[in-house]
Amino acid sequence: MNWFNFFRLASHCLKSFGRGINADIRKDEELLFDKAYKAFAEKKVLDAYEYFFNSLTNYTNEVSNQNIILSREKEILKFTIFQGSAKINGFCTKDKLYAEVIMISIQNTNVALKRYILERNYHFTYVNYCSDTQYIKLKLNLDNIMMTPQKIFYPLRELALNADFDKEHMLSEFEQDELEDAKHLKKVSSAELQVKHKFLHKWINKLEEEISLLPSDDSIGMQSFLYLNLFFQIDYLIVPKCKIYQQLTKQLQDYFSETDMLPEVKNAELVKYITELKELSFDEFCSNFYDAEYTFSQIEKSPYEEFVTFIDDSLTKIRWYKNNRHSQIIPTIYSYIALYALYNYGLNPTARKLLHIYITVIYADFFTALECFGMYETEKNQFLKKDIISQIETTISQDSKRYKLLKAFGDTLDFSSLNDFSNSYFTALKNLNFHEA
Repeated sequence: MNWFNFFRLASHCLKSFGRGINADIRKDEELLFDKAYKAFAEKKVLDAYEYFFNSLTNYTNEVSNQNIILSREKEILKFTIFQGSAKINGFCTKDKLYAEVIMISIQNTNVALKRYILERNYHFTYVNYCSDTQYIKLKLNLDNIMMTPQKIFYPLRELALNADFDKEHMLSEFEQDELEDAKHLKKVSSAELQVKHKFLHKWINKLEEEISLLPSDDSIGMQSFLYLNLFFQIDYLIVPKCKIYQQLTKQLQDYFSETDMLPEVKNAELVKYITELKELSFDEFCSNFYDAEYTFSQIEKSPYEEFVTFIDDSLTKIRWYKNNRHSQIIPTIYSYIALYALYNYGLNPTARKLLHIYITVIYADFFTALECFGMYETEKNQFLKKDIISQIETTISQDSKRYKLLKAFGDTLDFSSLNDFSNSYFTALKNLNFHEA
């Protein structure tokens, strides 16, 4: 699952970064969606569902990820959808759609977990928990009267995203030994985990050193940038699952939602969790990783203009820190802009790829250690300028038919220093035109 198959050394870097699908959608996705809409209108229900499910398949290096598996007989269409830890099994007939996810064995439940399940039912719009003699399941049951592709998409997305989240939450918070119905999950190699574990500690040590060198007065804002950037680094680059992901997400949610809490107190909470991460044994660390296929993005789509506004606000803060001679925090804020956006904004695939190119420059050592392609030679303080420009041009050209006003900007970048490069890169991103012709 990787959007970035056009990168040099791609054959050695089939790794996913960040949340979301990280894959290419079908080239005929819109056509299949339109066919599904037309087939429903003509009451060709199974044809419509088949078109719709096929429109959701995604690709890596132009090969299907098999994130959706279909099997059709005369009067029924069976399907399996993969969403991280969740394996969704279901079927369609001309009258209804039924889908379910095995969440947990009944024998492994306790009072606290049952209470959680009951409370969760009040949060759902389309799905609900149920049980049979062996398992607790999350299910979806739709009537096909007046069905359209839009009416299928959101219920299935709710089922997939919540099943994936709740399975990991149950594992992390209710002392479950392992994920149920998880044979589809793949192990992450020991070599990759060793690199990620090493860089986690390297980043934490660097953070602690940077914090110690901050001025004793008026440094709360700079501390916040450093702590939060580390959290976004871990999420996007290391991509933990299970307990680390659950706790990381909660820390970030609490930080940004607790508006009445003093920044000093918020920072102290982040420090506590960073200490916990630092003290994790390698075996504990490794238990939080797996590879899986994804069908639905957990991030809502965002207008590109929102991202542009965020860039403007962030560059204003950078100018303030520069004018007040706090230049040591500036590289962190540039990193924060990209990682925060990748975490919070449902950007179009082209914008996300362009942000990833930037990440491969400023975190080149990490990508190189993963046997991926880092586009900056740290020891020489040298950019791989031709490769950066080439990959920007390739990314832009891939969507040139859809965004006819989109223009490559590699030749406008300033390669004088990392800070100059970052400033020119975000200035260029601000000026991109994603209006569809």
